[in-house]
Amino acid sequence: MQLILSHEQGDFDAVASMLGAWLLNPSALPLMQSRLNRNVRHFLKLFKQELPFIEFADLPAEPIDEIFLVDTQSMPTIKGMNKNTRVKILDHHSIRNELPETWKVNFEPTGACTTPLIEQMRECNLKLNATQATLLLLGIYEDTGSLIYSHTTPRDIRAAAYLLEAGANLKIAAKYLNPPLSEQQKTLYDRLLTNAESHLIKGQHIIYSATLAPDMTDEISSVAHKMRDFLDPDALLLLVHTSDGFRLIARSTTDQVNVAALATHFGGGGHERAAAALIPRKSESLVTDEDLDRYRQEILSVLPECIHPAITVGKIMSRNPLLLNPATTTTEAAQLMQRYGYEGYPIIEDNRVVGLLTRRAVDRSTTFKLNLAAGSLMEAGEYYVTPDDSLDHLQQVMDTSNWGQIPVLDPKTQKIIGIVTRTDLFKSYTSRKSTGGLPQRNNLSSRLESILPPGKLALLRAVAEHAHQQHLPLYIVGGFVRDLLLNRPSYDFDLVVEGDALSLGEKLKQVYGGHLTCHKQFGTAKWAIGAIHEHLATTLGNIPPGDLPASIDLISARVEFYDRPTALPTVERSSIKFDLHRRDFSINTMALRLDGSHYGELYDYWGGMNDLRQGTIRVLHSLSFVDDPTRMLRAVRFEQRFKFKIETRTLKLLKEAQCLVEHVSGDRLRHELDLMVSEPEVLAILTRANTLGLLSAIHPHLKWTNEDAAHVSPALNNDFPAKWGLEETYFNLPARRVLFFLLWLVRYPERIAAVLVKRLRFSKNLQDALLEFIRLRPDLPGLENASPSQVNRRLDGLPLIVIFAAYLLNISPEVNSRIENYVLSWQYIKPVTDGKKLTGLKIKTGPLYRTLLNLLKDAWLDQKVNSPAEEEDLLKMILHEHPDWVES
Repeated sequence: MQLILSHEQGDFDAVASMLGAWLLNPSALPLMQSRLNRNVRHFLKLFKQELPFIEFADLPAEPIDEIFLVDTQSMPTIKGMNKNTRVKILDHHSIRNELPETWKVNFEPTGACTTPLIEQMRECNLKLNATQATLLLLGIYEDTGSLIYSHTTPRDIRAAAYLLEAGANLKIAAKYLNPPLSEQQKTLYDRLLTNAESHLIKGQHIIYSATLAPDMTDEISSVAHKMRDFLDPDALLLLVHTSDGFRLIARSTTDQVNVAALATHFGGGGHERAAAALIPRKSESLVTDEDLDRYRQEILSVLPECIHPAITVGKIMSRNPLLLNPATTTTEAAQLMQRYGYEGYPIIEDNRVVGLLTRRAVDRSTTFKLNLAAGSLMEAGEYYVTPDDSLDHLQQVMDTSNWGQIPVLDPKTQKIIGIVTRTDLFKSYTSRKSTGGLPQRNNLSSRLESILPPGKLALLRAVAEHAHQQHLPLYIVGGFVRDLLLNRPSYDFDLVVEGDALSLGEKLKQVYGGHLTCHKQFGTAKWAIGAIHEHLATTLGNIPPGDLPASIDLISARVEFYDRPTALPTVERSSIKFDLHRRDFSINTMALRLDGSHYGELYDYWGGMNDLRQGTIRVLHSLSFVDDPTRMLRAVRFEQRFKFKIETRTLKLLKEAQCLVEHVSGDRLRHELDLMVSEPEVLAILTRANTLGLLSAIHPHLKWTNEDAAHVSPALNNDFPAKWGLEETYFNLPARRVLFFLLWLVRYPERIAAVLVKRLRFSKNLQDALLEFIRLRPDLPGLENASPSQVNRRLDGLPLIVIFAAYLLNISPEVNSRIENYVLSWQYIKPVTDGKKLTGLKIKTGPLYRTLLNLLKDAWLDQKVNSPAEEEDLLKMILHEHPDWVES
């Protein structure tokens, strides 16, 4: 005989799982529990005849060959079991350690135990009637909160959709999911509400209540649901003494309170958000309030271990802080503070925190020219926190010590591994209102996988796997993450390694091949894989080779500091937190972690998500534009690209730092202008940059006007006419970018234009093209009445892109017609006479050859000759008039 069993006080998921198991194995007997939740009992009373469940009294007196346990791991006592009885378990709760080794356990990480059974039915194409589909749907809905609990999975949603298609009735489901309380439950509800007490534990609001109800026969979970909805705590704990013993009902509304762990302590189990335990009576003596109080004390003592704050110290701290010893001098400390900018340094002696050295103390010592040791200047004390401490505890330590920077101690190694500041604490509290805390731990794995081509995704996973094997945290950072969140995905990404990027690169080269270029000074490595695309595509699972990039950049997380404004930075190894802090704007400081179980986690230490939501461009510190003035141009570019606004203080800092732009090299400024010109919103970008004075900061003569916008618009908005045969690039630049610069700068006098292109370090070819265009522009109106030969002579030898720029100026329809005739026809007209014939006529070698050929071409263009014979006559006439052109 085969039996299907579940837990006592059966809920809809338990009963629905039993039905699902029977549908997949109709020879087994689904044995109904002796106790059921009231709503389940009422449902079965109405639909019992359509369902296969049997009562204990109807169980055949036969040996039990196999038991299939669903939605539980607790075996009820039942006659017919023996040592040879096979036990199989299907459960979606965490597996208990003490289960017999002979039991076969199938754990499915779904919101409801019913879900994996429905998946099997779907594979078998099993037909369901409306009653079966409705009961199965009730099982999913009850354990997933109608698909809104955080542990709900896509599998649960797909299973529910399948059941709706199979005929599940939502009106019936709604009726039995939210039944009214019975009179007995109402009495219990009132008693528990009266006894309710509030506790704040690790920042979580906990409601606890207990009472004696020895005559209670109805289930208590409905009472718990009503109290939870009414009081809205982070967690609700009810302890009710019934005839069976003490019933602990625990409900949580946040991932930070794991009530399953609490129930497990008392021999029960369940989900992290919904759990229960039955604590058997230890004696037949009368239960008193003292017994309730004893369990209350035990529950409240265990509870802190089941609470994990949404944000712990470890999530906001900075790793690997600089530690000083008591002998460090004022001068040494001042140099460190100037270099790294930190406000306080822990003082360590014999691996023990003995004090904190602050910038204020160092500044005062410097002012009075006292080169004292840190041990004399520090604020003495042995204050620290651990990574798992809550922010409330951190605040208490800060209040007690009056320290603005608190060292973070690893309790296992007893070493200082980080530091956390008042600023970190403040940002985490203010950010929680809008983003749920810092750093963000949203998981973007699904979004990442939906936008990346299969090849790039497979490569990314391979790199992440090797990073995980080397215990190296790996992140995608910067613009890629920003654009992913804005639903404007790009396929180019930088990978930052919190550790040694070079060693990861060496490992990848060793495993897959390719070429590795390392820059030890900066801790970066470029893994070139273009030559191994075919091999790599096969190795990674027969992915399209065309999906793979030519190379991958691996960058060690680092911190930068500047010896002077506008200088290039000096680089040192650092944590991901400070690597992100060195970036230009908060919206570019987010990182997506890829290694191990952290795959897809979003890290947002510096408020990037909040600024992204508010549409704000914000620098991370007051010297950001001083460190790198090109960030001012970038601020405008991002502002106009995303239709954001530069934050008020950032705008103030930008205006104060404008004078530093003149010290930036022309190459770097031209690079920023190249990026601006490549943007779809280039006109708005340059208008804003001009309004803010950034263009004149590059050079006093550099401006942007409405006339400039009108000039360049045709180059941006129109397709190039195919008949012109324009190339995609000129002077190693995209043709549109060359056109843009030509049309923008053509209005300047040649002398000023020459200064501008020198300042911006344009290439020699682009400089020459611009100056030729400037010289051509005043001649363009005259082409309207010029002969074809005159047009040819003026345009001959100019780069085609310059001629097209002149065409786009649209001086007049007649001028454009003549320019187009030159490009499409006139430039290709050639005389019949060639150099060989002129040699035969003994024409003097040198410039005369070109002069004669041009005269003949002019005649053809101006229709003075229309045949080879007429050309021959003209040539003879020219030579007759110029006998000195012929050798004697």
